Amino acid sequence: MDVTRMAALVAALAPGALGVTASADAPAPRCASSVGSYAPGAGTGAAYRNPLAALGPPTRFTGVGMEPGPVTPFRPAFMPGEIVSIGRGGSLVVSFEQPVLDDARHPFGIDLIVYGNAFCADAEYPSGVASATFSEGGTIELSADGVTWVAVRGAEADGGLPTLGYSDVDPYATEHGLVPTDPARPVDPALTPESLAGLAWDELVAAYGGAAGGTGIDLAPLGLASARFVRISVAADAAFVPEVDAIVAVRAVPAAGDLDGDGAVNGLDLGILLGAWGACASCTADMNGDGTVDGLDLGAMLGAWS
Repeated sequence: MDVTRMAALVAALAPGALGVTASADAPAPRCASSVGSYAPGAGTGAAYRNPLAALGPPTRFTGVGMEPGPVTPFRPAFMPGEIVSIGRGGSLVVSFEQPVLDDARHPFGIDLIVYGNAFCADAEYPSGVASATFSEGGTIELSADGVTWVAVRGAEADGGLPTLGYSDVDPYATEHGLVPTDPARPVDPALTPESLAGLAWDELVAAYGGAAGGTGIDLAPLGLASARFVRISVAADAAFVPEVDAIVAVRAVPAAGDLDGDGAVNGLDLGILLGAWGACASCTADMNGDGTVDGLDLGAMLGAWS
């Protein structure tokens, strides 16, 4: 292929010239899709005993009809139907339609993310300066077959990084944002709930890097090549009652330029790139991760053309 001629052709095209629609959204995340069992346990509110709330993606906007606003580390999901409580002595088992794999293409080696409704106190309200993260625990176990379970030590279902729904909102915004975070993209594990303390709002959003937060899990240290079932349980004498919002499989990073993951870099990938042209904080077309799909990403694609 004549790369110079192709670059000139693409430069002359408007983003919609190939019949694609511009979007800053990442592909839909692959989430837990079925409930195997649910025992509410003690200490749960009646309105928070719907296990189906743990299926699908994490909540981006909460409080509709009461105090509406985007989900941020200072305002977690809290409405019935958004989260399910697991009380003392209780448990929840959910499963994926297809197994979650231990895949080297997953960023930071993280394969699975569990979202609760942990949150930060605001040390300088309403400026959005993070203080300690308030979490409520919940033991996480994984299984490939639903029979043999492996505990994820050091991880809590409702105790990871608080959820961030959008990258372009204020900590107490009342309207939806325009740049959704990607719940299938893990935050760098160097960022811990403890390390959030003292971060100003802009620093906190930047540290998430377009991801949505949660508790990231790497299958490799557990000796698992795959996991299809997730069990979250709470001890009978636990101090707190945790909530679960979602459980999401991490999306593999495709080879450079192969935006649709079909093993080739061609016109289909070019169409995706042009459709996402411009500001794009959490989409696969932003191959260099600078928050914009532009000529740099186009150049990387053309260099990998097959």
